[in-house]
Amino acid sequence: MKNSLICKFIQEVYKHSNSIPLHEPIFTGLEREYVLDTLASTFVSSVGEYVTRFEQAICSHTGSPHAVAVTNGTSALHLALQCTGVQTNDLVITQSFTFVATCNAIAKLGARPIFCDISTDTLSLCPSSLSKFLSENAYVKNKQCFLKQTNQRIKAVLPVHTFGHPGEITELVEICHFWKLELIEDAAEALGSTYKKKHVGTFGRFGIISFNGNKIITTGAGGVILCQNAEDAKLLRHISSTGKIPHKYQFFHDIEAFNFRMPNINAALGLAQIENLELFLKSKKEIATSYEKFFLNSEIKFFKEPIHARSNYWLNAIAFQTADDCNSFLEFANENGISARAAWTPMHHLPMYRDDLCDNLANTDKIAKRIANIPSSPLIDANA
Repeated sequence: MKNSLICKFIQEVYKHSNSIPLHEPIFTGLEREYVLDTLASTFVSSVGEYVTRFEQAICSHTGSPHAVAVTNGTSALHLALQCTGVQTNDLVITQSFTFVATCNAIAKLGARPIFCDISTDTLSLCPSSLSKFLSENAYVKNKQCFLKQTNQRIKAVLPVHTFGHPGEITELVEICHFWKLELIEDAAEALGSTYKKKHVGTFGRFGIISFNGNKIITTGAGGVILCQNAEDAKLLRHISSTGKIPHKYQFFHDIEAFNFRMPNINAALGLAQIENLELFLKSKKEIATSYEKFFLNSEIKFFKEPIHARSNYWLNAIAFQTADDCNSFLEFANENGISARAAWTPMHHLPMYRDDLCDNLANTDKIAKRIANIPSSPLIDANA
């Protein structure tokens, strides 16, 4: 299929031939009203009613019992890993095909990643690959999992719901239970996505979601940690609030901690955004359906929501036959005002992670360099 035909179709989808962004935020609700309300209240930092209301809205939409709003998705990953008990010299199994924040959060705790392969259908961590790696390389002792080669503790598994497409998370839950591993879901891109009618990010002990400016809803910068019990939520709030013991006027901190809580002004923006989430999801599904029909019976693969799943279609993804074909399209599209991007460079090809333990990553290496993301903004009239 010619690059010009793909770009022409994208222009038809978005009904213009000018610059088409990859994914831009849409402000068509009460964003201005809520943000101005925080300014009038003077509560613009990490204390205020909008933080509470936003967390409650996240719980309502995801079905999570608890949600703790923080400054960004990376800090959410960091806190979730820390509260899981990941420590220096521990190992965390994840996928190499991910945004770098996944591995950076592991490394900043002094732990290291182990890379297992992805499924070519979901682009998420492959249960078969994970199970095979553990069977060949791990053992359980005193209800903990260890790597045979070094006797290091394998503390957790961290799958990514890539581009908003749910991974095979129930299968991963079973594997983690058998091998005594904690499960943390990187659902940074997957607000609104479900697997077997349950929202992703709620299957493991923790799940994280990002609200960066390019996500399906945005708080400007922000993230949230979903968790299943009140004690974990209390600890997350404490560590993300500098470890300060609540008091009207005295300062006493009982733990090394961070200033990671989401500011009230960002939460106000997020609350207005999440009120329109279903509208965004509906539009993005319609756009994805148009793409799916266009690429049907072509040599280019369009990634659609996996079986048993509902995807938010955060970023629509296509895979070309060769890396050269992909690069040719990306060059042509961007030269013609269409913001398309390459997929991430796999983590095991980056200098800071290339020496970490890898299983067979045949799927990752085969497909990553052939994937392109194409415009995915919802079609909503911001002036309506």
